[in-house]
Amino acid sequence: MHPARRAGFHPMAESAEWRRLATMIKLINSTVYISATIVALAAIPARAADYVANQMEDTYRAGELSLDGFGTASFSEYTINHLSTQRVNDDTKLGAGVGANYFFTRNLGVGAEAYSQNDGGDFVNNVTANVLARLPLGDSGFAPYALGGGGYRFQEVQTWLVQGGGGIEYRFCKHLGIFLDARLVIPEKTSYYGVARAGVRFAF
Repeated sequence: MHPARRAGFHPMAESAEWRRLATMIKLINSTVYISATIVALAAIPARAADYVANQMEDTYRAGELSLDGFGTASFSEYTINHLSTQRVNDDTKLGAGVGANYFFTRNLGVGAEAYSQNDGGDFVNNVTANVLARLPLGDSGFAPYALGGGGYRFQEVQTWLVQGGGGIEYRFCKHLGIFLDARLVIPEKTSYYGVARAGVRFAF
């Protein structure tokens, strides 16, 4: 009699057991592979979010130097107190200027600017310096800011002045942004007026 039959084993039964074992091993391997793939895919969005957050957090930096190019629009005291489309069209003085800013921390810095308006006066008729405080809004790219300072006006009646206001900046990336702000200017010798600016900012 065949030894396998004497021991109580049948060749066909033994072959079926090996097939079941091989199938179970393949099933376990597949399960492990699928589980590892799911974990890896789930980690991708979290890593991407961390990367974006780090990049946006670095958009506004301590030790940052920036240069501005901007246009201005000035409004007299009377226009501010009696706003109307007609008054704005008749009274607005347009101009252009340049500026530079330096942030000691992510939120606190100083800035200086010079601009000229279309009044037929000096080429540069306003020079001012400001303390700047900004508050970047998470990873949105937006940063509202406040400014306050003073300077000197060369046009018409030459006079010292103080000013205060605020605005908002948006950064497309850490090196390029746009901004819009407005301030109330109080000269020493004349009535107050308002100045609005819109421009481009290059950060380094």
